[in-house]
Amino acid sequence: MRTTVTLDDDVEQLVRRRMAERQVSFKKALNDAIRDGASGRPAPRRFSTRTADLGVPAVNLDRALQLAAEIEDEELVRRQRRRS
Repeated sequence: MRTTVTLDDDVEQLVRRRMAERQVSFKKALNDAIRDGASGRPAPRRFSTRTADLGVPAVNLDRALQLAAEIEDEELVRRQRRRS
């Protein structure tokens, strides 16, 4: 069935968010939203995960970045010498 519906701005944003989350068309997002609301089905629980404290870093990241930069520099020098 085709019909014209005027959506409030906030409702349009909800439908567009559903479109993006589920990667579906506006039509499908709107139909699914109406079905979910009309069926009285509860919304799925929001996914969450517990976090854990990992303590103090065991590796000095500043030193790791310095080593990575040195390796990159050595590779650039090697390439330059190969071209010459």
